[in-house]
Order: sequence, then C-alpha cells, then structure tokens
Amino acid sequence: MRMLRLILMLMVVCWQSTSNAKYQRDDSVLESLVPQHPRLMLKDDALHQLKEQARQDETLQEFVRTVVRKADEQLDAKPFRYKENKSILGISRACMHRIYDLGIAWRWTGDKKYADKIEETLLNVCAFPSWYPKHFLDPAEMAHAVAVGYDWIYDEMDASTRKQIRTALMEKALIPGMERYKKGYHHFTYGYNWNQVCNGGLLIGALAIAEDEPDTAAFILNNALKNLPTAMASYAPDGVWAEGLNYWAYATTYTVFALTALDTALGTDFGLSESPGFSLTGYVPMYSAGPTGLFFSYADAGDFQKRGSAPCLFWLASAFNNSDFSDEEYVMMQPEDISPLHVMWYVPRTNEDAEQLALDRLLNGQVETALFRSAWDDPDALFIGVKAGYNQAHHGHLDLGGFELDALGVRWARDLGADSYSLKGYWEYKQGGRRWNYYRLNSFSHNVPLLGGKNQHANAVAKMTRFESDDDFSFAEIDLTEAYPDFASKVSRGVAMVENRRAVLIQDEFVITKSCDVLWGMTTDAEIQIQKKGVAVLELDGKKMIARILSPAGATFSVESAEQEPPEKPNEGVSRLEVHLPKMKGSATIAILLSPQWETGTTVESYAVKPLKEW
Repeated sequence: MRMLRLILMLMVVCWQSTSNAKYQRDDSVLESLVPQHPRLMLKDDALHQLKEQARQDETLQEFVRTVVRKADEQLDAKPFRYKENKSILGISRACMHRIYDLGIAWRWTGDKKYADKIEETLLNVCAFPSWYPKHFLDPAEMAHAVAVGYDWIYDEMDASTRKQIRTALMEKALIPGMERYKKGYHHFTYGYNWNQVCNGGLLIGALAIAEDEPDTAAFILNNALKNLPTAMASYAPDGVWAEGLNYWAYATTYTVFALTALDTALGTDFGLSESPGFSLTGYVPMYSAGPTGLFFSYADAGDFQKRGSAPCLFWLASAFNNSDFSDEEYVMMQPEDISPLHVMWYVPRTNEDAEQLALDRLLNGQVETALFRSAWDDPDALFIGVKAGYNQAHHGHLDLGGFELDALGVRWARDLGADSYSLKGYWEYKQGGRRWNYYRLNSFSHNVPLLGGKNQHANAVAKMTRFESDDDFSFAEIDLTEAYPDFASKVSRGVAMVENRRAVLIQDEFVITKSCDVLWGMTTDAEIQIQKKGVAVLELDGKKMIARILSPAGATFSVESAEQEPPEKPNEGVSRLEVHLPKMKGSATIAILLSPQWETGTTVESYAVKPLKEW
C-alpha cells in the first residue's frame, strides 16, 4: 500500500514537472491577448449569440429577467465598509456577486445606471487601505471581482478612473501576489482549493490590465499556469475532490472562472481542461447527494450540507458535451438560485426523460468513494456512501471506512462535519497533532471501527479493493489495515446493499495481533431503543430503522452520547449506536444489518453472513 502511494505521488510529480517546464519556457504568454474590452468571461460576440438564442428560449429569458431584477435590488445597496485588520473575504464575495449581477444587467440592457453602480462599487473597494493579503483568498477574490467590473465597463470610464482602479489592483492584489510567487508561497502550489482561488483570482486580475501592465501580467500568468496543474491533478482519475463536497463546489467554480478567463482573453486554456478526471467531475455532486438532498459528507464539510445549485455544471456540460451535468443542475436549481453565471454559461435543458444513470458509482482519487442507491427518482430511496483514501488529505478527518446512510427521506448514519477553524491546533495534521484531539475530526465521532480505544493512524491510506454493482447485491470492500498498525495485521470493511436494495450490510473483518478492545460505532440523530439481544430500533422523523448484530453471536448494542463541551461544537441530541467487544485477539468479524422499516412491510429481518472473500 505504501509503495502504491509512492508510485502515485511520483506520477503526479512527473506530470506536474512536465507541465511546469512548458510554462516556465513560455515567455510569450500574452501574444494572443484580445486587445479590446470586454475580454473576460463573456465577450461581445458570445453575448450577441445569447441574445439571439433568447429570442426563442423562454428559459434563458427568465434567467435574464431574474438577474436584472437582482441587479435592480443592488442599485440602492450601500457601499462596502472596510474594517481595520480583519478579513474582508465576505466583502470580496459580496462584491463579486454585485459586479456580476450589475454587469449582466448592463451588458444585456445597455442601461447606464448599472454601469454607474459598477463604477461606484469599484471605486468604493479600491479605496480600501488593503484587501487583507494576510489571508490571500481575500485579495484573490477581490481581484476577480474588480477585474471583471473594470473589463465590462472599460469604455464607460474615463482614463483617470481606469488608472485608479488599475493602481488598486496592482498594489492590493497583483504585487502582493507576485511577492508570494517569488517566495514559493505554499498555498499557491498545493493541490487544494487555495490553489485555484489564488491563482485564478490573480490571473483574472492580470488579464484585465495586461496591456497596461504587461510585465506584471506575464509574470503572474506564467506562475499561475505553473501552479494550476497541481490542483488539476487532484481531480484524477474520476473527478472526486479530496476536501469534501462543499470545497468541490468552491474549487471547481474557481477552476472554471480561471479557464473561462484564459479562453476568452487568450483563446486557450493551455490544456488545463484536458487534465485527467476533470471531464468527469460533474458526476461527483450528482452521485454524492443522497435522496434526502444531503451530500455524502467527509473532511471539513458542513454538517448536513445539502446539494444545491452549482452553475459550473453548465460550463462543464458545454465544455465536455455532457448534458448529464446541465440537466442535473436544472433538477437541483431553485428559482432563487438563478445567477449571472447561469446566463454567462447558459446551456438549454435537454430531454427530461433521458436514460437514467447507473445506480452505483466508484469514484477513484486521493479520497475514494463508493456510492449506492436503490433509485434516483424516489425521495425515500435507500442510499449509502463509504470512503477510503488518505487521512492526510487537506481538510481530512480520521474517517477511513466512514459511511453515511439515507432511507425513508431521512439521514440515519451521519458525519458531524467540521468544527471551528479557529480552534487551537486545528491545522496540525501530523500523527499526534492537536487536530486529532477534536471530537468532530478524530475517529471517535465517525462511523468507523476503533481498536484499542485509539484513533486511526493520521498517515494511513485505505484502498477500495473491490467494487461490484448488481441489483440484488452491490458492494465495496476497503482495506483499512494501515489505519490500525498497533493492533492488527489485517482490517477490511465491506459495505453492501442486499435483498434487492432494501437493506445495508456493514461487515468488518479483523486479524488482531495485540489483544485490544474493538468498537463498532455509528453516529445518528435518531432516538435509539435497545430491544432484544443484538437488536436496536432507531426512530427519526416518525420513521424507523432496525439495526441487527449478525456477528458475533451474543454481542449487544449500547448507546453513547456524542455531545461535547465548549469550545467544541455541542452536537446536541446526537447519539452513537455502538458494539463493544472486549479484549479481542485473532480473527474477528462484526456484521451489522441496517434495515429501514418500509411501509410495504418488506423490512429485511435477517441475512446470512459469509466471509468478505466470498462476496
């Protein structure tokens, strides 16, 4: 397993080095720069095509009306207020939304009141003493907002105003960004969301003023193009994002912003969109959302993070000619979600009765996930997701083998999500780091086995060793051995949908080399009643699910509270359904059957346990 991880890391490094060499040699990155404005995101020819399409497309007409209505609401918005020595990330994002709302309204209608409000907004934020480079997401996102506004109303501003905005872009974002490039600032180079946001925001800012600041623009573009392949490599091979689904949306949206800006301003994205796995990443939110609408949660995701609108799916659908992505966005999008990005990246809805997607999917990557469901079109359907991967993944928790389960319209097995990022030692990922003292981040809150009362090892890697999809018995098997080096020579978890997808079987097999207590645990919001030996009834929102211990014989359930004391989040009303096996050694199996109590009376009462190797 460690050798496999080393090989994968070397492959990424070699691929990145090849890409980096290409960009380091490119001294003419601005040769194809579109000379006129607007050149960012939506050029005039593309806008004209959208207007022509809107003549016959009532959906696009409604999108535009919604955005113009939002822009009208922004006309009386108060100026943003600077706060000394505090993050302005919220202001940067609000400014971006305001600029895009007003910008689409201005360019679609030609009504100068929208351009005037954009100019007012740009002068407002450009007068800030700084854009808080201490936390570089703040100036990166503000650079994006200011660059698009500057580009879209370029011809409406006088030379003095344009210079004032360019100066602010330089002094508050681009020059601080250049300094960090020169110092090898790690947030620009790692393979997670900061890479796309920081490099993307800077390159958008640089492209907006490239004709006036060509040296700065070329420097930033070459460095951004050197760094972005590292983040793009994180999508390989199946599009999954290691930081969790909320960060998937953030990172992928900024990736699309960057690729769009490169293409519209330079006519090329330098092959970044061809990165392995990126063409598949639109399937990740689709498969990772259960029938409750809640995402399969892992890493520092928000608890009960719900699948919502993701306009980047329109871009992905167009870029990769895959209507699965855009049609999914139409399914999930609510009227209040309609945004300027839906206009800018507009894709019409296709056949609503298109062939249904496969029920199960394995998503390989730095964090592997296996996702199973009994139906796509039933809000009461059975759904389970389980993860493998690397405990050192950015924003990761000690949760290898963790699962979440939906049925009957509620989530029965859950992940608690992130805790406060301001907790002391929150970012200490190393083995023994303070991060792992926090309940929501360590193994004790997750739906994973525990050996010897200890966390999983912080450097462990787990691999999906088998995945099969069948109507009657679909399953994944995970090798968890590296997570428990002090106690076991082999640990495997099997997760299966059984009996025509009416129940879920969780089966853990151990070869224990050092006597220790073994614990099986599941975190839930349900009320739990322990009934006869080996049976527990879970009740939530008026629905019921039966948990049965199939192995070992004679084992019993117990219930523990998941509530914690400040400064950690309290987890009020959350419980743990647990099985405790004391002083185990040698081979052991824990098999738990989770059976929703279906209204049809077809609840699965039992299931024959057989070894994982026979699955």
